[in-house]
Amino acid sequence: MVFDETDIRRAFDEGEFFPVFQPLVELRTGRLAGFEILARWKHKKFGAISPDDFIPLVEESGLIDILSRRLLECAFASPVLTGSAYTLALNISPRQLLGYKLPERVAAAAKRGNFPLDRLVIEITESALLDDLPRAQAVAAELKALNCKLALDDFGTGYSSLRHLQALPFDEIKIDRSFVNSMTVERESRKIVAAVVGLGQSLGLTTVAEGVETEEQARMLAWLGCDLSQGWHHGRPLPAEDLPRLVFDLRARSSAPLPPPIDGGDSMSRDVLPAQRLAQLQAIYDGAPVGLCLLDRNLRYVSLNQRLAQLNGLPVAAHLGRPVAEVIPSVFPLVESYIRRALQGEPVSGVEVQRPPEEDGREGRTLLLSYQPARDEADEILGVSVAMMDITGSKQTERALRESENHYRHMMQLSPHIPWVLNRQGEVTEASSRWESFTGQPLEEASGHGWQKMLHPDDVEPARAAIRLSLTTGDPIDIEYRVRRLGADWTRMRSRGSPRFDPAGEVVCIYGVVEEVEGQKQTSEELRNSQAELRAAVEAVPIGMIFAGAHDLSVYAVNPAADRIFHGTVFPGQTLAECGRLGILREDGQAFSADELPLSKAVLRGETVTGKRALYQRDGARMHLELSGKPIYSDCGLLIGGLMMVRERAPQD
Repeated sequence: MVFDETDIRRAFDEGEFFPVFQPLVELRTGRLAGFEILARWKHKKFGAISPDDFIPLVEESGLIDILSRRLLECAFASPVLTGSAYTLALNISPRQLLGYKLPERVAAAAKRGNFPLDRLVIEITESALLDDLPRAQAVAAELKALNCKLALDDFGTGYSSLRHLQALPFDEIKIDRSFVNSMTVERESRKIVAAVVGLGQSLGLTTVAEGVETEEQARMLAWLGCDLSQGWHHGRPLPAEDLPRLVFDLRARSSAPLPPPIDGGDSMSRDVLPAQRLAQLQAIYDGAPVGLCLLDRNLRYVSLNQRLAQLNGLPVAAHLGRPVAEVIPSVFPLVESYIRRALQGEPVSGVEVQRPPEEDGREGRTLLLSYQPARDEADEILGVSVAMMDITGSKQTERALRESENHYRHMMQLSPHIPWVLNRQGEVTEASSRWESFTGQPLEEASGHGWQKMLHPDDVEPARAAIRLSLTTGDPIDIEYRVRRLGADWTRMRSRGSPRFDPAGEVVCIYGVVEEVEGQKQTSEELRNSQAELRAAVEAVPIGMIFAGAHDLSVYAVNPAADRIFHGTVFPGQTLAECGRLGILREDGQAFSADELPLSKAVLRGETVTGKRALYQRDGARMHLELSGKPIYSDCGLLIGGLMMVRERAPQD
């Protein structure tokens, strides 16, 4: 089919040209943002004629202005568009841009339709700027003065000159459909799309992707940070009378935001623009308390933060561009295999490495490292991201806590007592294994009320009555009864216990111990000897140690090292609340609350705290400390107290 100017004029006269509207959708939210107006020709004889066939002929005939005016007038007459905040985009030809009447005609059409021009986007192809850039700049300035927005269409297919982006006041940049259609299968197309999106974001331009036909393309564009999308994936172009249905369908679909292109993708990439993400990540990178760096495929430093430079004992500049083996030769053989595994795509985390002492006198350190493959937008590995943490202090604290725990475990083993726990029904829920060795009754049988089978018949009911009284009144238990000892006759035992209460004052359970009355003098002497051994061990430890009980929340022992650190201000009988007001401060200089101290966390909640940095301030002097807390449990697993260990540290540690 061959048409000429006569056919075009006849088509105008008979109203065969009409607009259709292709939706523009916000990729990050799925909401409808506006429409692009496209021209269609329905020939009375040949039916639909492709725009590729008639648009060049309309331009050559000098009728393109008439076509654009009729498209705008039809759009401005649609209640769906005039009664909303949707934008309208119209592509103009190079001839129109260089004409003198375009701004005037646009303003006249908008005035007749009462359409606000700040919602009109004029799309300009880059070829329109080549013949007469000064004239194009003048027309663009007039359009901007009318509050119209300007978009650079089909970017990447022509000259793609950055000079044009600088010369005209563009608001949008459109990514050509040829790159969008192939981006999910061709690495080069993905990189071009990512580059255009990044360019748009760096210049503050809205980025619009054309020709989006699949969910996969839309998801990838959203992840890359593209703003708007148009194409058959969101809906085919429809005439004005079908706009209400199209708007309704798109609103229904917008309730389901697009997921990331890769399962488990970064949620931040969907909510924040790339330029903002870069600023956020840079701030996190520089301010992180752990060492961070990126290595390229040749194991050279590409970037690193100040913390990692400090851990390596070299300036940042001494790392960049140099291989790891050259910068830290003593550590590289220990970590090379993990780095190379990450280069093969395997994440490696939780690697603990003992760094040997350096020749310059720096002591050996214990490091915790993680290695993650770093991928580009084409999902190819470009290097390895490394995170490094110095855990030397934590390891030292762990060793000290283990030593302390061993001391207390030894003390509990030497104790002749048999700890037990009763629930609010008076049933034994926990007991020491010493009961089984003492009576021969297995602990499984002793649970509940089974332990009463080992009592003398005359003592069973008095024992039950004492338990009921304690559960009812909250008074302590202190009774004696006879127990048949394994391989022996009846032995008199003494059972003592104290209830534990809930916030409402109700008894939750009773903690207690059983001890043999006969031979108590001999046992007491043995216990005093064992306690003396334990006391000597605790007093010899060079780390400050403060012990508190779980039953009354007060300090019951302080070793000489702690007494020296705190100048005698911590002593037995003090409550945890009083300890919190003795000048122990957080590292930021603020006072600890009573329940923030590692000792309080250990006693109140059974938490283990390691390496908590703190300050101690008294009489104008300030001391840097490292605090650790550990709960103390009985043999049967009961929380009976807590220990806080205190170590002086240098300010730079």
